[in-house]
Parts: sequence; C-alpha cells; structure tokens
Amino acid sequence: MKVSDLKPNAAVDKIELDVEEVGEARSFSSYKGNGNVATATVKDETGTATLTLWNEQIDQVHSGDKIVVENGFVKTFQGKLQITTGRQGKLTVQSK
Repeated sequence: MKVSDLKPNAAVDKIELDVEEVGEARSFSSYKGNGNVATATVKDETGTATLTLWNEQIDQVHSGDKIVVENGFVKTFQGKLQITTGRQGKLTVQSK
C-alpha cells in the first residue's frame, strides 16, 4: 500500500513510510482514560500523510526513521487524512 492509495475510513494492511517530522506530544483525557498523543508527517514516493502516535509510540519514532504500520486505518481529522494504528494495529521502526 502507498500513501496515494489511502482513503478515509479504510483499513491499512501494511504501509512503509519515511518520517519527516514528529510534533510535540500533548496530554488528553477521554472517557477511555488519559494518555499522550502526537502527530508525525510521513511520506513515501507517492505522497505525504499524517500519522497519529499514541503513548509509547511517541518516544519510539523520530525524524528520519523508516517505519511500517500494519493493521491500521485511515481517518479524516481537520480535513486531512491521518493514519493511526488504533488498538489492533502495529507500528515498527525499521531503521533510523
């Protein structure tokens, strides 16, 4: 799968991405509990997208990393496509 294939509310079986930039983490509270969230700008040869990073993922991912997202999904937030692992997905850092 490539960035150009991403569609709102679609599953992401597996996508390989380069991390351009990781934003500042911020705390949140919801009915599901408390945690931290950050966004990262990611790309491949077909385009750029936003990746949502949750809790421990924030410290694992850095600018310049190559990552793989498996079993994630795409949502729309503030008019932009965002990739997220959700509860069932997996994010792996391949190399720095």
